Amino acid sequence: MDTTRQSPENGATFVVVANRLPVDRIVDENGAVDWKTAPGGLVTALEPVMRQRGGAWVGWHGAPDEEVESFEHDGYTIEPVPLTAEEVEEYYEGFSNATLWPLYHDSVAYPEYHREWFDAYKRVNRRFAEKAAQVAGEGATVWVQDYQLQLVPSMLRELRPDLNIGFFLHIPFPPMELFDQLPWRREILEGLLGADLVGFQVPGGASNFLRLVRRRTDHRVDRDRAKLIGENQHTCIARAYPISIDTQGFSDLANSPEAIAEAEQLLSDLGNPSTVFVGIDRLDYTKGLRQRIRAMGELFAEGTLDPHDAVFLQVATPSRERVEEYRRLRDDIDLLVGRINSEVGGVGRPAIVYLHASFPRATMAAMYRIADVMIVTPLRDGMNLVAKEYVACHPGPDGALVLSEFAGAARELRQAYMVNPYDLNGMKEAVMKAATDTPQNKRRRMRALKKQVSENNIDKWAERFLNDLDAKGETAPEEGED
Repeated sequence: MDTTRQSPENGATFVVVANRLPVDRIVDENGAVDWKTAPGGLVTALEPVMRQRGGAWVGWHGAPDEEVESFEHDGYTIEPVPLTAEEVEEYYEGFSNATLWPLYHDSVAYPEYHREWFDAYKRVNRRFAEKAAQVAGEGATVWVQDYQLQLVPSMLRELRPDLNIGFFLHIPFPPMELFDQLPWRREILEGLLGADLVGFQVPGGASNFLRLVRRRTDHRVDRDRAKLIGENQHTCIARAYPISIDTQGFSDLANSPEAIAEAEQLLSDLGNPSTVFVGIDRLDYTKGLRQRIRAMGELFAEGTLDPHDAVFLQVATPSRERVEEYRRLRDDIDLLVGRINSEVGGVGRPAIVYLHASFPRATMAAMYRIADVMIVTPLRDGMNLVAKEYVACHPGPDGALVLSEFAGAARELRQAYMVNPYDLNGMKEAVMKAATDTPQNKRRRMRALKKQVSENNIDKWAERFLNDLDAKGETAPEEGED
């Protein structure tokens, strides 16, 4: 008997389904196992929602070929989904991150297409859908997250048509001209259409999706909704819901005595420069690190910036290090930083301080505090929460944000100093404008940025999406979403 079709009597009323669980396992010196909240953008965004709503989080715990029992964490249930080493290689490193990730980011790197990768993707998506079906109560709300699980909505609808299913894509959704390359484009579209509501970071993503549904499926599209025909007929709505952060939480963290003390120590370690430029990113080819470091290196080499007065602190958090493209990027950045520092700066005063490491949130908040100029210049990004975190954490109105026009955040943070990251001369000009602008202009811009981030926080994002999901889109889309 297929027990996944039966909702448990005491099942969760709210379920988040994501590739990774929001916890990391830690083992102390005595071998005792505990779990702590994991770093990362998705967890940072959804953790406040889970603490408020409770329920269950379905995801992989991070170690292959191992099964872990469910457990409670911070008021909600952790529901692990196992993956084999082969599935990690084919579903995650392969189809998710060597096919979908580059394709959805404007093919900044070349996407690879392998049938066995997609087979693994389908198999793993089915396992996630079955787990969600098992833990969700009758009529529960299930919120599926991101590009690794785009087939889950339709699979889950087949198993549990009573559920209220939402999907949110945290990365860009590409235009038809790119998406059409995907050999399994119809399967991905039908997978997403299993949701009652599909959320995107910007209106362009929703428009791209609806255009593809109109052209590549048999379903009828009317404004922001697709009306599905067939056995599982229902209406799927597609809209933009720009994600944000726990603004007050980040501000409180940055103003804590610990973060203030760490910021002072950081400044001392950097030699107390008069101007601190900061970049904080995952080590990813979409983040524009090569272009940014080259531009900053040229500013130092030309003498526009003096390494005795200024420093560029670049943090690159390790990411997907088993994927060849990422290993090549790591080596390129290491060589580039080394060459620049060998040509400019002095003993003990490198122009670029490059840290390829992960740091706790308090340390990141300290870095945001000391950044006179924050440089966020991805080649393509769904949103980029680092830009919003900087605005929330930087004390006072005297900071400056340099932001790529190709980040989703550029639609909201319009008072940032905008750049085209492919234009190195333009980037250099924007960086220097941000560093040397009048105090009045800086304060005007930063006050506007702080107002936007304060008024549009993570709670408002989640509330708006979930309210629309509960209402099946009866509320009208906000202006600019059509």
